[in-house]
Amino acid sequence: MTRRVVITGMGAVTPIGIGKDEFWKNLIAGKSGIRKITRFDASEYNSQIAGEVDGFDPADYMDAKESKRMDRYSQFAVAAAKMAIEDAGLDLEKEDCDRIGTYVGAGIGGMETLHTQYEKLFAKGPKRLSPFFIPMMIANMAAGRVAINFGLHGPSECVVTACATGTNCIGDAFRLIQNGKADVMVAGGTEASISPAAVGGFCQMKALCSDHNDDPEHASRPFDKNRSGFVMGEGSGIVVIESLEHAKARGAHIYAEIAGYGSNSDAYHITSPAPHGVYQAKCMQLALDDAGMKASEVDYVNAHGTSTHMNDAGESEAIKKVWADAAKDVSVSSIKSMTGHLLGAAGGVECIATALSIENDVLPPTINYETPDEGMDLDYVPNKAKEKTVRAAISNSFGFGGHNACILLKKYAE
Repeated sequence: MTRRVVITGMGAVTPIGIGKDEFWKNLIAGKSGIRKITRFDASEYNSQIAGEVDGFDPADYMDAKESKRMDRYSQFAVAAAKMAIEDAGLDLEKEDCDRIGTYVGAGIGGMETLHTQYEKLFAKGPKRLSPFFIPMMIANMAAGRVAINFGLHGPSECVVTACATGTNCIGDAFRLIQNGKADVMVAGGTEASISPAAVGGFCQMKALCSDHNDDPEHASRPFDKNRSGFVMGEGSGIVVIESLEHAKARGAHIYAEIAGYGSNSDAYHITSPAPHGVYQAKCMQLALDDAGMKASEVDYVNAHGTSTHMNDAGESEAIKKVWADAAKDVSVSSIKSMTGHLLGAAGGVECIATALSIENDVLPPTINYETPDEGMDLDYVPNKAKEKTVRAAISNSFGFGGHNACILLKKYAE
């Protein structure tokens, strides 16, 4: 018999706030975190805006000396994990840490380190490279750093599935606990790729919004007819999940229960989703089937909602396939309208938003929604948060390469 799994802790490092409470407050207020890029001179770039994390000091969360041996993406992960563990009330000195694992992924990894070290290589030669270059840059090191910092000896892995990374990490961690391979998992995603090469590469793909450089707060506009590309963001979203019996035994607060998980592949194109959202719909259905639930029992979809036409149109079609005639009864919103697209961190942050929506019966809005688009006629929770009883919700994440991941959360009940 599989075990029930619940969310008991949350840690968020985002462009609209650090910490679960500040993140949620600004999310419900519809606050945009999109600004002019400050991490480098972006004046020659087509897109000059991003969702940067403000006010982050790694020394607040970890040893200052050790933090200098980490890329920013790992710093975010350690900080978010610390917040999540504290929020969960986990006393690691009293826990069997062989039964606590770490699944934390990044879509790209240490891009800032890669960039700065290449600059040194080209300017001064190989002997000036940092001995920490490789362990700072590689994508698995966020998971490694979290496990090391907190002494977690259970399974430790790094899923890398582009923008589906955070959701895959949480979903795979959910499976481990379900199957009795761990009691507690620290899981989610992290990313810090607002660097010259990454922004330039996305610009060359014509994927980023480039027509709101002087009005960044209105740049990310999922499902709106006048959207023109996504906006990069950075941050980390980490959750503590554990078996229900473990959570109850220590009197933990339960935000929501993880009921189902779906993962599949478009197997279609390196960047474009398969037409008409066919496999995105199948992925949502996999999560529903895994939970033993019907679409009619789900009140909210936290959309992938990137503010690109192919995603927004395909995801809307996918929702219509799953909910059929009841599609207009389910509410759909994209928090990327406020945070930008956090790439590998998106699924983790959006899982937190989804769980808090369930706990508080409040839906975050899709801001900047002004002009409906043809064929996109769902309830996108336009511009203002909405009170609504949320029995269950699905969080969607779809990544380059055709990676699809959906996690289904529901209100906890005995």
